[in-house]
Amino acid sequence: MPSASRPGPTSLPSPTSLPSPTSLPSPLAEQVEAWLNDDPDPADRAELARLRDGAGHDATLLAELTTRFHGPLRFGTAGLRGPLRAGPAGMNTAVVRRAAAGLATWLTSRAPPAPAPPAPAAPKPDPATAGSSMNAAPGSAAAPNSSTATVVVGYDARHRSEAFALDSARVFAGAGLRALVLPGPLPTPVLAFAVRRLGADAGVMVTASHNPATDNGYKVYLGDASSDAARGAQLVAPADREIEGMIAAAGPARAIPLAETWRRLDADVVDDYIHAAATAGRAATATATATATATATATDLRTDVTTDPTALTVAYTPLHGVGAGVLGAVFTAAGLAAPRVVHEQAEPDPEFPTVQWPNPEEAGAMDRVLALGERIDADLVLANDPDADRCAVAVGGRVLSGDEVGLLLADHVLHSCPGPVATTIVSSSGLRALAAEVGVPYAETLTGFKWIMRADARLVFGYEEALGYAVAPELVRDKDGITAALAIALVAARAKQRGRTLPDLLDELSARLGVHLTGQRSARFDDVTQIDETMHRLRAQPPTSLAGRPVTAVRDLLAGPRDGDAPAGGIPPRPARPVDRADAAHPVLPPADVLMLFLDEDRVIFRPSGTEPKLKVYLETVEPVPGHAVDAVPAARDQAAARLLHLHTAAGNLLDGRDGDHISPKIRSPASPSPGTI
Repeated sequence: MPSASRPGPTSLPSPTSLPSPTSLPSPLAEQVEAWLNDDPDPADRAELARLRDGAGHDATLLAELTTRFHGPLRFGTAGLRGPLRAGPAGMNTAVVRRAAAGLATWLTSRAPPAPAPPAPAAPKPDPATAGSSMNAAPGSAAAPNSSTATVVVGYDARHRSEAFALDSARVFAGAGLRALVLPGPLPTPVLAFAVRRLGADAGVMVTASHNPATDNGYKVYLGDASSDAARGAQLVAPADREIEGMIAAAGPARAIPLAETWRRLDADVVDDYIHAAATAGRAATATATATATATATATDLRTDVTTDPTALTVAYTPLHGVGAGVLGAVFTAAGLAAPRVVHEQAEPDPEFPTVQWPNPEEAGAMDRVLALGERIDADLVLANDPDADRCAVAVGGRVLSGDEVGLLLADHVLHSCPGPVATTIVSSSGLRALAAEVGVPYAETLTGFKWIMRADARLVFGYEEALGYAVAPELVRDKDGITAALAIALVAARAKQRGRTLPDLLDELSARLGVHLTGQRSARFDDVTQIDETMHRLRAQPPTSLAGRPVTAVRDLLAGPRDGDAPAGGIPPRPARPVDRADAAHPVLPPADVLMLFLDEDRVIFRPSGTEPKLKVYLETVEPVPGHAVDAVPAARDQAAARLLHLHTAAGNLLDGRDGDHISPKIRSPASPSPGTI
């Protein structure tokens, strides 16, 4: 496997002997010098010094240097994330050590005082070694007392991921915490699982998920014992801002204490995840199969579940990430044949050499696995993103949307475990319709699994349109592309045994719930301030019509929580509907940079990405199906697709038709099925 770290130079001047800048403006010059003096990484210091020296004579380099000192990285939708570069606005050794130090201070401040020494008794089992052994590598010191916080650290195979993970462990150990490191580069869901399984107080995953090869990131999970809904989920406010404040107060990165008393977990925690994931998948499918058999027609019973599930042929790619080994083991443990893997994308490679963007949502990212699926006549095509927390699905060359997969999985889970479900405000409203049909609680949240996982402590399923699914929230309080891949494979296997395909199941869902067609358009910006300017312009003058149709309501989440929305731009209030008021299914949401335009049941939503410099536009059209008849679905789909195409064009016009943007439309012409149909 290619190294996830980058070697440093062999000989570099000390910070005090670095040449001085010639003409940097103040206070930038002072900020750069202070950072250079405090940065503990010689390669990062040399990179920044070269940039500083050139910036005194080159306007382009000065702009780059200014960007790096514009401000520190902040916790967004999925933690800290940014380019691998020196300076406070990049992912580097100094930033990682300060982030770990801030988290350690926050955890220590919340820890209960150490109890008085108890009377002699039998030793209390160590939660990290119960059922798992530790190696004798760094961390052979005696375990801290029970009031000491435990942090589990994981990492993927990106550039510098392992180095950042071990640095974090050293900082936690230096702060007196109990630091446990996963045994190697692993999927993010394994780390999220370990936080809950080991009873840890926090978890850190070093990954940039589906971002370009030049990025890395830092996800933080909290093991909040006071709330089962939050235990093991990513952090939210106010914890994120509190930790950011402690990061800012951490002092020079060079002076942060380090210790080698961290310990590396062995493979038992990975085996535990594999077993738990496979068991949950088998249990859900067995119950769903029993339910389907009880209600099947005579024809259905003749083609029921007697077929060997290993007959399902699956093509798969981890997109040069870390998912292949764990996913294959989970499939095998669940009784399915291991998928056929795209050979040239099977091993981790931090350069992602065969794709422009290592994100299965992006055009072209799945070309090789689709070609493999065609060659082997696969029943199902699957793709994980590099840290395997997302899952993309295709059947017969048709790539399903995240909303389609979300509805298929929700229907599957609710057959076996009816209970609360949740999704985000930018995902399809189809889940709301399904929840109403089944009679289970439903909730909408802000974008991000950190919010979905807090929707209900009893949650049985959650998803977001960006290919994220939680089919076993009791195991992983986050999106999990491994268990989602297994679940959709089991759905496909059961459908195949009954002579059906996933598209057939989608048509049946559309007949029951109506056609919910979704699409997306995204514009990528070099200057993130342009995103703010565009959102400000849209808020200042929201359109009164789109695609020749009146906008019936505007909802601006940046204005903060409100019970309904006042008219904007002369638009009359929209009739009462759950999305416009606070109720059990749609609680009052925190302020967020989201602008929602409604055209009766259709909608257009504008939202800046929380992980990339993009402005995203989410589209949905809803069309009822006459008589709930499956044979009426194609006509209803065509009507919804025509409206969606017009909204897609109108959204582009609202963005001023920017030439050269990275556009990812997820719709097709009305003449062909859209990947956003459910």
